[in-house]
Amino acid sequence: QVQLVESGGGLVQAGGSLRLSCAASGRTDGFYGMGWFRQAPGKAREFVAAISRSGLTINYGDSVKGRFTISRDNAKNSGNLQMNSLKAEDTAVYYCAADRLHTAEASTRGSDYDYWGQGTQVTVSS
Repeated sequence: QVQLVESGGGLVQAGGSLRLSCAASGRTDGFYGMGWFRQAPGKAREFVAAISRSGLTINYGDSVKGRFTISRDNAKNSGNLQMNSLKAEDTAVYYCAADRLHTAEASTRGSDYDYWGQGTQVTVSS
């Protein structure tokens, strides 16, 4: 089992920045891909970013390309999502997820992820 805890969410003005962190505990042998997803009220879950176990493969959702940066530190069993130039439409609950099977990929599919955090709220005021 892997437990994931997100932090770093909050309220920020449009154009501002936030840095989300995801701390993994439990069976954290580093053999997993890491992803970030978000869900706004009344909307479906949306892929944000993902990074493979090695960090060599990274994918971003179209709506965040050029503004968000995903990273990971396997030695610390953690990952980060740097969010810049935030927009009101980025408002959502952000979830960190771990994928134990597709470790060489940076999967964009939520169904590939085995473990999920509880989420952290990001609110961007316009």
